[in-house]
Amino acid sequence: VQVVESGGGLVQAGGSLRLSCAASESIFSINAMGWYRQAPGKERELVAVIANSGTTNYADAVKGRFTISRDNAKNTVTLQMDSLKPEDTAVYYCNARQFIFNARYDNWGQGTQVTVSS
Repeated sequence: VQVVESGGGLVQAGGSLRLSCAASESIFSINAMGWYRQAPGKERELVAVIANSGTTNYADAVKGRFTISRDNAKNTVTLQMDSLKPEDTAVYYCNARQFIFNARYDNWGQGTQVTVSS
């Protein structure tokens, strides 16, 4: 599976951005798709994930501000980011996770920069 992100950019604090992740195959074959981010000098961290069942999970830092959703027909997952803060500045990566014969496979995109100015 290949995934490609789009939608990053520069925004002022309090603004919104929408990130999209397009998968190269049906997302029904993918157990979960998620967004991670990595700020300079920090480890990559989970932002939000959506499972095949539709169940979602968010990092505490983004709950109530970010929304992850999926479009099965377009094989895409979207991260709507509202009320952005300077601390949301990071490179955001899309992840497609598959479990095949009890082995886990993580497929990463190239990342998209999100910069929130104060």
